[in-house]
Amino acid sequence: MGTAQAVGVIALVVSAVLGSTYLLGRNLLPEEPRNDSAVTATGAEHPEYADQVPPSADSPAPTGTPSSVPPSGVPHDPDHGETQDPNFGPMGTRVTTGTGTVALTFDDGPNPDYTPQVLALLREHRVTATFCLVGQNVQAYPWLVQQIVADGHTLCNHSWEHDVTLGARSPEQIRNDLLRTSEAIRAAVPDAPIAWYRQPGGAWTYSLVATARELGMTPLHWTLDTSDWQRPGATRIAASVLDGVQPGSIVLLHDAGGDRQGTVDALYRILPELSGRLDVEALPRHGF
Repeated sequence: MGTAQAVGVIALVVSAVLGSTYLLGRNLLPEEPRNDSAVTATGAEHPEYADQVPPSADSPAPTGTPSSVPPSGVPHDPDHGETQDPNFGPMGTRVTTGTGTVALTFDDGPNPDYTPQVLALLREHRVTATFCLVGQNVQAYPWLVQQIVADGHTLCNHSWEHDVTLGARSPEQIRNDLLRTSEAIRAAVPDAPIAWYRQPGGAWTYSLVATARELGMTPLHWTLDTSDWQRPGATRIAASVLDGVQPGSIVLLHDAGGDRQGTVDALYRILPELSGRLDVEALPRHGF
């Protein structure tokens, strides 16, 4: 074999090895992380904070959850195979207003960047809503809770630190978490009723439902999930509400837990169009 041929063979071998190494490296790279992390009142990243992020495989499985819940969220009567009252979903949680009124709900706040913008827009369009509050954010920003109540909105307990796996804990731990959150809310607004509880991630268990009811709070689920925590943009968030809403819908939105400017911007379209079609009001302040 001549010198030129030998050099050519060596070059081909080296190219093949480098190409294989590149492909192998690409396969070993981790996937791009989902951009659904969020920021707590202290500014620390908290990937599990967004409502729809499921617990990881290492998280304890919630106990007492039925083996299956229909996609609509409406439970079925196992003895008769018939759909029960459509106003109720997983384990008897509330999924509609029960009337023709639509309820907008805002989770994970309060937040000093987004909650004031949401409140200003609601005030401009004379719409009241329901705010599901995280205890540690209430403790950090009590004046925002005071403003929520001053504007006539309804309050909902949303756990102390947005613990998706809270339902897997003991009844005593669940009770302490909910009480701690309600106490923080009452420290900010002593006379305001807290008639609702919403479990982060909608990860309901019978212990959660029973404890919430024992503490005088109605377990609150939703009819329409906008998935705004995924930050799809204001246009898609607005379309998800305006295209999917029906009389009686409880709409899930967020005013905290990450960058919520898309949700705020979507309200510029949602509020005038929705209030022109349907009655939009906060859930009853004292529950059902």
